[in-house]
Amino acid sequence: MATKKRKVDITSKKTVFKGRYKIDEYTFDFDRAGGKGRLTDVKRLVFERGDSAAALIHDVERDVVVLTEQFRIATHDKGPGYILEAIAGSVEEEEEPEDCIRREMMEEVGYRAGHLTLVSQGYVSPGSSSERVFLYYAPVVTADLVDPKASGVAAEKEDVRRVEFSREDFLARVDVAFFDDAKAMALGFWLKAQPKQGKPVKRR
Repeated sequence: MATKKRKVDITSKKTVFKGRYKIDEYTFDFDRAGGKGRLTDVKRLVFERGDSAAALIHDVERDVVVLTEQFRIATHDKGPGYILEAIAGSVEEEEEPEDCIRREMMEEVGYRAGHLTLVSQGYVSPGSSSERVFLYYAPVVTADLVDPKASGVAAEKEDVRRVEFSREDFLARVDVAFFDDAKAMALGFWLKAQPKQGKPVKRR
């Protein structure tokens, strides 16, 4: 089905906050999506924090899913504060999302990444943030745990704990919405829909 070409005019853009991340204020006009005509002089704030990448680490030899636990101040007020999540990190400038995950796996849980499967990519909160997240499935073998004491970058005051669940336990928790981390839930449902992932192929 052909989509009507719509016009957007950015009339102004200014940075209203700049720190580790920044917030830009846009003023713009755009053609309506739900009717005829245009909306003009619309103002919106956009949180510019760059892209991120996350992965579900799966030790296929032991059939164990590896998550992380750490304190996240943004989750403190509403809970849980200390949150179980799929390993994730910010994609640095000039870095590919896949390279980000390989770096984060080594820094936070000490796993060397092998082949990565891109499960999905998309906007996290398009109403206010430009961030895209790239979700990966990261199968590993037990010997890929080359730094068992890894717990994040000390200079950045990271404190990460490696947490393991059997595949069965992990998927059972996904079924009851146990995890507060949307990344872990999305990747969990993907793994549930891929029952042969990480399992040896039976040969006749």
